[in-house]
Amino acid sequence: MNEIFQNLYEMTAFSNIIAEPQFLIMYAIAFILLYLGIKKQYEPLLLVPIAFGVLLANFPGGEMGVIQADENGLINVHGVMKNIWEMPLHDIAHELGLMNFIYYMLIKTGFLPPIIFMGVGALTDFGPMLRNLRLSIFGAAAQLGIFTVLLVAILMGFTPKEAAALGIIGGADGPTAIFTTIKLAPHLLGPIAIAAYSYMALVPVIIPLVVKALCSKKELCINMKEQEKKYPSTTEIKNLRVLKIIFPIVVTTVVALFVPSAVPLIGMLMFGNLVKEIGTNTFRLFDAASNSIMNAATIFLGLSVGATMTAEAFLNMTTIGIVIGGFLAFALSIAGGIFFVKLVNLFTKKKINPLIGATGLSAVPMASRVANEIALKYDPKNHVLQYCMASNISGVIGSAVAAGVLISFLG
Repeated sequence: MNEIFQNLYEMTAFSNIIAEPQFLIMYAIAFILLYLGIKKQYEPLLLVPIAFGVLLANFPGGEMGVIQADENGLINVHGVMKNIWEMPLHDIAHELGLMNFIYYMLIKTGFLPPIIFMGVGALTDFGPMLRNLRLSIFGAAAQLGIFTVLLVAILMGFTPKEAAALGIIGGADGPTAIFTTIKLAPHLLGPIAIAAYSYMALVPVIIPLVVKALCSKKELCINMKEQEKKYPSTTEIKNLRVLKIIFPIVVTTVVALFVPSAVPLIGMLMFGNLVKEIGTNTFRLFDAASNSIMNAATIFLGLSVGATMTAEAFLNMTTIGIVIGGFLAFALSIAGGIFFVKLVNLFTKKKINPLIGATGLSAVPMASRVANEIALKYDPKNHVLQYCMASNISGVIGSAVAAGVLISFLG
């Protein structure tokens, strides 16, 4: 009888968990992410799949965790080193399991991030940015965190490629962070993706902290509509619809000429936006890009990225450095946008609310909504959402271009 109970006990995961209690830490991380996604509603479309992937990957014996290949593509398969890129698809699925199949075929090849960018483009309205082009420059200023943390990470001992992958977290754009990491430091994909998406989900917490530390009440009460009335713009857009159709074509062409490595992201972003702006003639393409295709891509991306977060891959000093560096990059990106607004305000009569600079990172549209809520707390009539969106949307383009520059120089 004892032998039967012993066999039943060993059949369960409890014996493995007791032998290796670090699994409990990973369960706690998964439950925290699920709590943030479900209860707090922080980016639930991203955090829920990622958190569930973390949970699946850390159940002993479940074989749902992703096994990371080294820089040469070699992976340990039942004690034998094999090149993952030379293995037939059915062997990957059979010998390594479903998550490894999804990860290596859809994620590590760099396929899914551009597909998600296509969906983001289809859901993006560049109108607020085109109507307030002067505010789009703050999207570039907010990339400060990327390059600052890159330098700091190199001084801390990370290789230049690893430092670039870490710094890109400051762009606050999950697909961009994943795409850059795949190209430069694929062995860090799990912790970098988790850090990037976690900090994106915590935008409602991080932006108010940085804004409170750097901005005065007087600055936060700057009313953009009143500034527009005092100092009206001298340029007028006569046909916004035509401009919104031309814009993605022009941006793609310019980026392709100057930063070709950014084309996979920018090109798909702009294609998704183009089929949206054309209208009824391409509605089916827009509908597919923004709904079924993007939703499927998000599910596969979230689950497989979460599945990279095994206890062995996550619980180490490198991951701790990524978590700390990611937060620093995020905060510095917000601060960079704020400081640039302060600088511009020193030389212009038409003042700008620093909250617009704080939204220069790519967390669209959450960053803009958070900034608008902050402005309304100080002045119930001060709606800055449309102005924040100008900076926020340009930040998407800025982070993708920054990623392309890093890949060009370091890839």
